[in-house]
Amino acid sequence: MKSNNKVEQEQEYFPITSVCRDDLEEVGFDTKNVDDSTMSKLASKMADAYCEFAFWEDLEMIAEYLKIKKHKK
Repeated sequence: MKSNNKVEQEQEYFPITSVCRDDLEEVGFDTKNVDDSTMSKLASKMADAYCEFAFWEDLEMIAEYLKIKKHKK
């Protein structure tokens, strides 16, 4: 049965960044014994921290820099 309501489309996501063992090495960590599970946990924690602390501020600042227009109020 079709509804008269507007059908919501699934949003496309664009990757922001990644992390690798070379990144850890760059800041002085020894990665010889860092397994994929630990790297996955690190990436997840970094994503959480970024979303909680900087994502929204960076998003607005960079969008303005790129001259993306805001909705009119």
